[in-house]
Amino acid sequence: MSAHAFDVMVPYYGDVPLLQAAVRSVQAQDGDDWHLTVVDDGTEPGVPEWFAALGDPRVSYLRNPHNLGVTGNFNRCVRLAQAPHVVLMGCDDLMLPGYLRTVRRALRRSPEAAMVQPGVQVVDAAGRPSSSLVDAAKRWVYAPAGIRTVPALLGGEDLAVSLLRGNWLYFPSVCWRTEALRRHPFRADLGVIQDLAVVVELLLDGGQLATDPEVCFRYRRHAVSASAAQAVTGARFDEARRFFRGTAARLAAHGWPRAARAAHHHWSSRLHALTLLPSAAPAPRPMAALLHHAVSRAPEAGG
Repeated sequence: MSAHAFDVMVPYYGDVPLLQAAVRSVQAQDGDDWHLTVVDDGTEPGVPEWFAALGDPRVSYLRNPHNLGVTGNFNRCVRLAQAPHVVLMGCDDLMLPGYLRTVRRALRRSPEAAMVQPGVQVVDAAGRPSSSLVDAAKRWVYAPAGIRTVPALLGGEDLAVSLLRGNWLYFPSVCWRTEALRRHPFRADLGVIQDLAVVVELLLDGGQLATDPEVCFRYRRHAVSASAAQAVTGARFDEARRFFRGTAARLAAHGWPRAARAAHHHWSSRLHALTLLPSAAPAPRPMAALLHHAVSRAPEAGG
């Protein structure tokens, strides 16, 4: 049994200075009820030596013997977690000093919650506050209006409908109940939308989401990322279409018809494809893939 309440797991691959900043942001958290583990899926030189020099017993570092990929490393982090709650923090994101204090407060208020989503500030690659169309839609269109100002406990079909219309969660900032994630591991067949897939499984299992409006996490949105690159080529939307169609059928069978319809229509995903058309304009194949996702229709679940 773990002696601490929170495992902060950082599945790492990429920029060393950004990782170091992420680690320092976790070290700045208050309390003695947490432990940070970085699970390195790469081969960048000097990284093991930097962690060895930290000399901080609250921080552990592991390097995978071979590359597991994004989803494989997520699942390894969950398997390694020992505390009741776990955060799968992005290796380029930042915790503000009050992150764990905010999560503790949310869990005192809603101890039954399987997930906690605190307030998030979006920053760009240089760490400057940023506001993209995607983030504006998350905040003002898709997220329930009340959670911007007061804490809430959400769940069931209502939350499934909300998230399938537009996923307004910031996955790296979410604190999860560890045993719930172990029951519903990240799917190996998904490379970008695996976080939403896990949330849907948790909701079908009766899990609830606690929210707190306190901004205590900085989520870094890069102009060029794996998901952004896949989006412009259309690869992301091939995966999304498969996920939404399968999920619509699953929700219909579960007796959640409104959530099934939201998955079937996946309007925010279609609109996202349309917003990327200017970026894909010089290349006919990506344009065709984006248009196909935006306008294609699938049979209604159960139809």
